Amino acid sequence: MKINAKAFSEIAHTVFAPIYPVIADQIVAATGITRGTCLDVGCGVGSLGAALARRTELFVYFFDQSEEMLDLTEHTIDENDLRGRAGTLAGEVGSIALPDGSVDLIVSRGSIFFWDDLPQAFREIYRVLAPGGQTYIGGGFGSKELKDSIRRQMAERDQGGDQGGNQFGDKMRRNLGPEMRARCEQALADAGIADSTIIHSEDIGLWIVIRKPN
Repeated sequence: MKINAKAFSEIAHTVFAPIYPVIADQIVAATGITRGTCLDVGCGVGSLGAALARRTELFVYFFDQSEEMLDLTEHTIDENDLRGRAGTLAGEVGSIALPDGSVDLIVSRGSIFFWDDLPQAFREIYRVLAPGGQTYIGGGFGSKELKDSIRRQMAERDQGGDQGGNQFGDKMRRNLGPEMRARCEQALADAGIADSTIIHSEDIGLWIVIRKPN
């Protein structure tokens, strides 16, 4: 699915802007990882990876299949003064051009819903994860208050479109609902990944924490 990069960037820098610092804090609290290398999979314009870099000493690879998104991510790197602490990498999640065991923390917000082959994605993520490394992959809005605010704002945008209605609300319920959780659980089993936890709540969203043993 092709995403309009400029429209995505506008929403990321306005409507969604408050969620990234909150989610970054949740990632640090959940994983305890603040040093080493981070991979932001399906990074979009780099909002989450940048928020993590500001809070930690991590070097962040911004990874996306869209060259247009990565061009916009370069601006995010400059805006956050991350030159020397970040880089961009093009590719698809099923084939990540990084060595085995090279990444300490792998994060992703929102892109998992577009992955066609979840088991292969999880196998590849596990391959590049370093011993002792962890993931925080899924979707959410940081808090119920932020989610409700964003849902209202996106509903207003939907109403202004040609089709009307609340397309975003429908997509949010589908992506963060029990069917998606079941799909992730099955994909983790199919990938042979035993040490994982799914965080799933109204407030937090749906997140997968995979741990690789030392």
